[in-house]
Amino acid sequence: MKKQTAILLSLLLAASAFQVSCTGTAHKKADAPVFDSIQVNETAHLFGDTAKPACSFIVSFTYADRSRRPGQADSLNAFFLSACFGDKYLGLAPEEAVKRYKEKYIADYRADLEPSYEKEEKQDPEGTRAWYSYYKKVESRVQLCTDRLLVYRIYYQEYTGGAHGAYMTSFLNLDLETLSPVRLADLFVPGYEEPLTALLWLQLEADNQVSTRLEAEDLGYGSTGELAPTENFFLGKDGITFYYNIYEIAPYVMGATQITLPYDDIRHLLNDEGGVLRTLL
Repeated sequence: MKKQTAILLSLLLAASAFQVSCTGTAHKKADAPVFDSIQVNETAHLFGDTAKPACSFIVSFTYADRSRRPGQADSLNAFFLSACFGDKYLGLAPEEAVKRYKEKYIADYRADLEPSYEKEEKQDPEGTRAWYSYYKKVESRVQLCTDRLLVYRIYYQEYTGGAHGAYMTSFLNLDLETLSPVRLADLFVPGYEEPLTALLWLQLEADNQVSTRLEAEDLGYGSTGELAPTENFFLGKDGITFYYNIYEIAPYVMGATQITLPYDDIRHLLNDEGGVLRTLL
């Protein structure tokens, strides 16, 4: 399953274009970017034969359609394309990037599976071979947008045979003034790691209604990886949420883990010199 998680760079969202302007606070700027989405939902069968297994490709890709600030839409889309599809699609128009990504996924699916399927079909004509049915899904959307901050959420899901599929969620926090990613080091004082880790454990214990770290560990937390501040976080109006995907700190059966630290609890560790938190605090 870890192999499947690593493979997860696929995409999704399907069926109706929309446009959304950048909101999220009462102070909406006139030059706020406007977003649109590309929806794809396609099924492709092995050998082009509808009687044979198929792959499902689903994408819903949100991109910056336009902005009054010169270059802003292109810069945002570079981050979005890289996060969703990989750097090889940088420089392409969103529609072309999605089209090429889809074509490559389908071509790779057929190239990888058709030889083995054909061989097995000859050996066992009545076999079902259900594991040959793959799917890939990616959904991206703007989760929050203020005068200064944009939070972009990406959800991936993929099945390539086996007991179950793999899935993950990742986040981009972008400073709309500098058009750069917001990192933990931009938000916290030097040496934040150890005290922030302690707060994460305390909040995790509270979320699970246990009183000690040992009790949280007995539930399964920390068994597959160390709990530490992760760059996979998102900023919200109530606090900072740290997001741990399957296997990162807990077994698959426990799913993803979200730990939200309220701003009041971490104010002594914050060092928001860039000002991205000012529209939230």
